[in-house]
Amino acid sequence: MSLPTPTLTTSRLHLRPFVEADAEDIYALQSNAKVLRYWDSEPWSDRAAATRFLERCQRMEAEGLGARVAIDRLSDGAFLGWCAINDWDPDFRSASLGYCFREEAWGQGYATEAARAMLDWAYGALDLNRMQAEADTRNIASARVLEKLGFTLEGTLREDCIVGGVVSDSWVYGLLRREWESATASSGAVSGRKTPGAVASP
Repeated sequence: MSLPTPTLTTSRLHLRPFVEADAEDIYALQSNAKVLRYWDSEPWSDRAAATRFLERCQRMEAEGLGARVAIDRLSDGAFLGWCAINDWDPDFRSASLGYCFREEAWGQGYATEAARAMLDWAYGALDLNRMQAEADTRNIASARVLEKLGFTLEGTLREDCIVGGVVSDSWVYGLLRREWESATASSGAVSGRKTPGAVASP
């Protein structure tokens, strides 16, 4: 069963399906060693990796495994990064959240804004009960994003990653549907479960 990738608009961002023209931008992002410092894989060194990335995005949609969107800034159209809902399991009504942003976009609330829009879409369109996310225990900035979104720290995966010979731990975060609905309601969202400023396009 396919899962069409959504197009969403927030107050500052445009979230959309990836296209072939994004290859250079995605390569620049995923080959940046500073951006990938706490990643679970090495920075890219082969430009063909960008093509494979875009093919995986299409496969995610075609096979109904989730959705990954490119994120552009509304004010100037600049590519900022991506956000994804991965590993959708319709039986368990669960999925995982992931995101990656250019260094120039850090510290401005873009990750929180984009992820909030994707979560709102996912809890509605996929009828999720649980969303999970993981963060390297050294990545304090990413942990703060998840906490702002209402995720709860549930545990630590000890030495679960070895990248470039460096062994690291990961925090596991969870967000239940009732927690998301409560947070959304308290923020003043209108009926239809749309986060203020997040609008879905056909």
